[in-house]
This record gives sequence, C-alpha cells and structure tokens, in this order.
Amino acid sequence: MIPYGRQWVDDDDIEAVVKVLQGDWLTQGPTVDQFEETIAQRVGARYAVAFANGTAALHAACAAAELGPGDRVITSPLTFVASANCARYVGAQVDFVDIDPGTLNIDVEKVPAHADALVAVHFAGLPIDLTALSRRPRVVIEDAAHALGATTTDGPVGNCARSDMATFSFHPVKAITTAEGGAVTTNSSTLAERLRSFRSHGIVRKPERGEWYYEVESLGYNYRLSDIHAALGISQMGKLDRFLTRRNRLASRYYELLSGLPVTIAPDAPGGTVHGRHLFPIRVADRENVFARMRRSGIGVQVHYVPVTRHPTFGLSAEDQARFPEAERAYEHLISLPLYAGLTDDAQDYVVAMLKEALHS
Repeated sequence: MIPYGRQWVDDDDIEAVVKVLQGDWLTQGPTVDQFEETIAQRVGARYAVAFANGTAALHAACAAAELGPGDRVITSPLTFVASANCARYVGAQVDFVDIDPGTLNIDVEKVPAHADALVAVHFAGLPIDLTALSRRPRVVIEDAAHALGATTTDGPVGNCARSDMATFSFHPVKAITTAEGGAVTTNSSTLAERLRSFRSHGIVRKPERGEWYYEVESLGYNYRLSDIHAALGISQMGKLDRFLTRRNRLASRYYELLSGLPVTIAPDAPGGTVHGRHLFPIRVADRENVFARMRRSGIGVQVHYVPVTRHPTFGLSAEDQARFPEAERAYEHLISLPLYAGLTDDAQDYVVAMLKEALHS
C-alpha cells in the first residue's frame, strides 16, 4: 500500500535516539532544551516549548492565553477536531467561520469583530494570510501542524509576526517527526513561562526556598516530551529543508501530471511565500468511487477532513451546518493523494495512472 503520508527515518535518527537511551536522561533532560532551541531558531521565534503531541500544544496555547468561559474562539470547520477542542478544553465557546473555496483556509475576512480569539489553521501547509483580518482578536493562535517550514512575506510560519503563538505537530505524517510530539512558539516570555508550567502539572520551582522546593500554582497536566522523542526531533530538523524540497518537487510533478484531468487542485503558495506541503488535496466529482478504486489499487488515499461541524459532540443541527456551505462543498469532493519525502517518482506515476483510470471508470 502506498500511504498518503509516511515518516522518513535514517540510521542517524536511530543513532541519536540510542545515544539518549544510553545516557542519563530519558526525560526532563537537556535534549528537550536543545530541541526547543532548534525549533525556535528555525522559525525565528524567541521561544519554543515542546509538548507530548500537537493537541497538547493547542490546549496549552489556549490555557496560556488565559482563554476560558465567556470567551468566543473562532476556527475553521475544515480541520482536525483538535483545532476546535482546544477551546473547549479551557471552557471557552468555539464557533466556526466558513473557508475560502480557493485556498481551503478559513476566510479571515469573515472572522467576526466580537471574536475573542482565532485559531488559524494553515490547511495542507498553505500559509493563511493573517494580514486580511479586518480586526485582530485579542488572541491569535496559528495552528501550524501542517506548516513547519512554510514561509509568508513576514518570514517563517512560527515566528509569530502576526500571532501570539503558533503550534506544531510532529506526528509521523508531518514534515518531521518525533513519533508523537508538538511544540508552541511565541515571542512572549510570559506566555513561554505559562506554557512550561502548564505542561508539567502547573509546577513553579522556588530555588530560593531550597533546591528541592516547588509550588503548584495552577492546574496543569503532564504534557511533557521525553528526551528520546526530542533526540529524534533534533536529528529530523537537520533534514527539514531536504524533506520540504522533495515534497514541493512532488507537488510540482502532480500539477504537471494532473493537467487536463477533471480534478480541482488547491493553488500553490502565492509569490514570496513557501508552501509546507503536508497534504496534496484534490477535488473530484465522484469521490466515493474514486476513493474506493484507488484503495483497491493499493493507494492509501485519505479524506481531510470530515468537517468538525458534522461531529455529534458539537451538537450542531443541519441548519447550523448549512452556515458553512464552502466547507461542505469541499468535503463532498476532497481526496488527499500520497505526498511524503520518501515517495518515488515511479510510485507517484502509478498513483496518477490509477487516478486516471478511476476518473474515467
């Protein structure tokens, strides 16, 4: 099966992990600090705080921003559920704004003026244009799970030029992996301290009262990333540019190979920006048929995503869901084709050949 996404792990990644396993610190050690420094330097932010996964990073960002009951948080309906649940975890109200049908990103021009916060999702790795916000909410969090390595005219995604924080995921299908892991970047020392405390039970150490002394000053969680995972992350970060170059090259080949076929392809990143290329989504007329035929051909296409607004946990009626027609239209036709650094040209040619057969069946 050719999957839609897959990690690339080399011997040097394995050696980096083994070195930590043979050392003194498996968790809460110096390798996590090194990983955080590597992320911060790469994206141009003052601080990076590592987490156990991308969902924990989103939860922590909402908590650090002191969002809670009475606050209204806006996000996209076309995303993974964590982009919305992070607001619910802190007791805030989550609401949605429809997508731009061209970019598949949230239509930021429609973000309501009374929104307290925005979780801005860079769908598939295409940087969202935050300059189009008519009014900046009190809190802006970039959900950059798809966009490590992407850039805007303001610089790398994650530098928080137009946001308070940016969150990342290092799941195996992402640009780099720590197996499971995430991070939040910010330029605020206050937010960075809150994030560090939140990921470790709300603990604040007070060495002036003794090297052992600490106090739990707030409700926190055990959302720490281990040194083992961090070691893999440091090694992978050294390959990020190579991985991104390959992903963008494969995307360019898709544009060429799919030319003339009855599919709609999301646009490339505009001039002066770089696409993160986590996914390569296309839209087809008969999604169910194409999906089934591709799977039977050994190609693990996927659908990203069932709109968050459809999930029963949010309790939206059919009338409520109708407020997001562009997300609904996109969902009915979306398929993600395989895209990862280890995908060969021959495998990609096979994907396109099978897609042509499925489209004309």
